[in-house]
Amino acid sequence: MKNIAVVGAGYWGKNLVRNFYQLDTLKTICDTSPDIRRQMSRDYPGVNITDSLELVLNDPDVEGVVIAVPAVLHFELARKVLMSGRHVFVEKPLALTYEDGQSLVNLAEEGRKVLFVGHILHYHQAIIRLKEMINGGRLGRLQYIYSHRLSLGKIRREENILWSFAPHDISIILSLVGEDPSCVDSVASNFLHARVADVTVTNLKFPSGVAAHIFVSWLNPFKEQRLVVIGDKGMLVFDDTKPVDDKLVFYPHTINWKDGLPVPDRADGAAIDISASWIEPMRAECNAFLSAMKTGLRPITSGEEGLRVLRIIETSQRSIEMKEGSSRPVFKPSAYYVHETAVIDEGVQIGAGSKIWHFSHIMKDACVGNNCNIGQNVVISAGVVVGNHVKIQNNVSVYEGVELEDEVFCGPSMVFTNVYNPRSAIPRMKEIRQTLVKKGATLGANATIVCGNTIGRYAFVGAGAVVTKDVPDYAMVVGNPAVIRSWMCQCGNRIRFRGSKGRCEDCVKAYILRDKNVIEEIDRK
Repeated sequence: MKNIAVVGAGYWGKNLVRNFYQLDTLKTICDTSPDIRRQMSRDYPGVNITDSLELVLNDPDVEGVVIAVPAVLHFELARKVLMSGRHVFVEKPLALTYEDGQSLVNLAEEGRKVLFVGHILHYHQAIIRLKEMINGGRLGRLQYIYSHRLSLGKIRREENILWSFAPHDISIILSLVGEDPSCVDSVASNFLHARVADVTVTNLKFPSGVAAHIFVSWLNPFKEQRLVVIGDKGMLVFDDTKPVDDKLVFYPHTINWKDGLPVPDRADGAAIDISASWIEPMRAECNAFLSAMKTGLRPITSGEEGLRVLRIIETSQRSIEMKEGSSRPVFKPSAYYVHETAVIDEGVQIGAGSKIWHFSHIMKDACVGNNCNIGQNVVISAGVVVGNHVKIQNNVSVYEGVELEDEVFCGPSMVFTNVYNPRSAIPRMKEIRQTLVKKGATLGANATIVCGNTIGRYAFVGAGAVVTKDVPDYAMVVGNPAVIRSWMCQCGNRIRFRGSKGRCEDCVKAYILRDKNVIEEIDRK
């Protein structure tokens, strides 16, 4: 059925036109350039050619619209398409601000339409195989990921290299790690234009300990598209400039410790055969959009996934802007608030919208995310990472070894520890045990978290509880030692179960209980 319109048939859009035409679903091509319209008329006889988006949206046969125009136009055009009641495929990035991206996601959800983002690498057979190998344990525990996306051009002025090249790599890295980074730091260099970055390096640190860096440039003398994933049992290298047979190579390299020193153990690489399943990535991507339109199921590169990527890009951009050419962030009082009695050491990063209140101390190289509220008499130790939208109430010390993901709540006077068996006369800072508090968790007033444990997503630790072991996602624990007494919804209200199925008392979100863990269902009926 011919039900697809492609808006923008230039540098990248012409490839989307070709694929949807070959899939026999292309109804209309829309482009403002007369030269491109003439070329499209010659190449694709029988396809409607127009320069008017309104004509496209007035065609009842058009069910899905593909947007491949400059990024500065993505939001406005996608908004018009969604408001017309059509599904939309938007090339990366989803928008140029997180706020606009969220608006598109909300529109798609309200209209029950597919919002699909063009993060094409998810549909590349080498990346699909790479994910399978990682999920199957071939690399062991992930340690480090880096990507290089370099070429000579295409140089833009409507967005910088970070927005133009990095979304693909950020999208894949988020997918591989399976969590949002707790700290983002970027540096940029401008050579061709004083206000447009040509080269950026972005460093990501994740709560699980995985680190990643992304190097992008459009001033490289040759094309390089490489992703390297390193685990404790081996390494995978994806090089998209290689022939199909050599695009993905596994290296069973490991690091062994001998006499207290790390010694690399090298081995020959083995190419992973993907030729039998090979399909042009863009063809697979177009098929995925058509499938999502038909089934209504959320695609891998959904609007929500695009929003996660947009958030990282926007955070990276702010990191670049804060530095202003310095080797470390330059604090901008207008970006966040620090009370005059608070102490902020050198090298601290504080996100926009955060507030640091009376007599608090943020120590060297700590990282505090966006829109956090740090109460009175709070200490955040050197190197600690605090996510976005975190609230730390009065009289809390967040010691080295503790990491707080996004939206964590720390109640008044609750206690973290970082050494299991401290003695004043015996230095034990090399024996620090890591404590991770995952997204959305609540730690009640006067609760104590014994070091070395993980508090799961949206878990709820009751006031005065003493946590001596890991707390599962959504669990409510109370007592000394803390034990599970109930389960809590993301909204902070109790889940009532009948057998293995439960619903929130307040927001009616549905859950299912399996193997002593709570797994959220997509069910809003």
